[in-house]
Formats: sequence, C-alpha cells, structure tokens
Amino acid sequence: MNVLSYIILGLSLSIPVGPINIEMIKRGIKNGFWHSWAVGLGGMSADVVLMLLIYFGISNYLTTPIAQSIMWIFGFLILVFLGFESIRDAFKEVTISDEVQKESKSKSFLSGFLIAISNPLNIIFWIGIYGSVLTTTLNTVHQGQALLFSSAIFIGIALWDLSVASTIHFGRKFASQRFLKWLSVIAGFVLIGFGISFGYRAYKSLLIIF
Repeated sequence: MNVLSYIILGLSLSIPVGPINIEMIKRGIKNGFWHSWAVGLGGMSADVVLMLLIYFGISNYLTTPIAQSIMWIFGFLILVFLGFESIRDAFKEVTISDEVQKESKSKSFLSGFLIAISNPLNIIFWIGIYGSVLTTTLNTVHQGQALLFSSAIFIGIALWDLSVASTIHFGRKFASQRFLKWLSVIAGFVLIGFGISFGYRAYKSLLIIF
C-alpha cells in the first residue's frame, strides 16, 4: 500500500456515523468549531495509542476473553455516562453566538479520547484491519517506513474531522433552541444505544468465561 491508500483508508474509517461523529456534531453545534475539532483530536489521540500498541505487538493481550470483556464493560460505562450527560444538557439553555463558550475545550478533547479508547469496535479495527495492513506493508518496506506510511491513516481521519467541524460551525447559526434540545436528546440516546450494545456483548463474553 502507498501513502495515498492509507489516507483513503483513514477517510473511509471516519465517514460511517458512530459515537465520535455524534459527539463532534453535538459539541460543534453547541460550542463551535474548536470544540468539535477537539473531540476529533481526542479520538485521533486514542487511535495513535491503539496503533502504537498494535505496532509493538500488544494485540495478543487484547484478544484474550478477559481483556475483551473488560473493554466491552468499559465501553458500556463510558458511552452510557456520556449519553445521560447529553440528555441532561438538553434541558439547559444554550445561546448560539460567535463568542467563546465557557465550556473547556479540554473537556471536549477528553470526551473524544474516552469514546475512542473505550470503543471495543475501534480496538477490533486496529487489531484486525490495521494489523493485516501492517503485515502486508512489512513485506515490502522495513519497520520504520511501515510505521511512517501507516501514520498517513491519520491524515485521512483529520481531513474528515476538519470537514465535519467546519460544516457544523458554519451551519450552527441556523440552529434553534428546539433543534439543539432534540439534537442533544437524540445524541444521548444514540450513545446510550451504543453503550447498551457493548454491555450486552460484555454479558455474553462473561457467560463464556464463567
């Protein structure tokens, strides 16, 4: 695979609607570009951690039944918490303006990081797809080049996050209070839905272990 292929792979992985995109949209409409972008940066930071873990061979420990159960449980707790927080925030008054919001950008960053690092499906991608892509690349280039080439995945992810944050930022002025309330409620239920699905998988995996 060449560098362009990795960029396209990063774009392809980012486009499907998931917890990160939902969180970017919600925070972007409420607080603007930088908060939405911070969520994306948090998600990418978690992806960097996961990529390095796979690169240095930690995947064998992440594929054990106990490790997978822990990941499903962690994902369940994080997403359900963020979902309830989103629903709770729906009943707060929000003013759309160009002024900097009081909410910390670091909170948005942490939210994106926790969603990505606790999402077992994200971890499964890095173990499965990235692991196989890395193996293929190592057949043609040495280890250092393989890490450099595969890092181009983040160019694709960053391009998508940038487009989402920009679109939401310029469209947020047309959002009404009613729209914002329903957006937060729907986003909350979507996050809780993802969390419940992770909880169910954790339950099934624990049944197999015990």
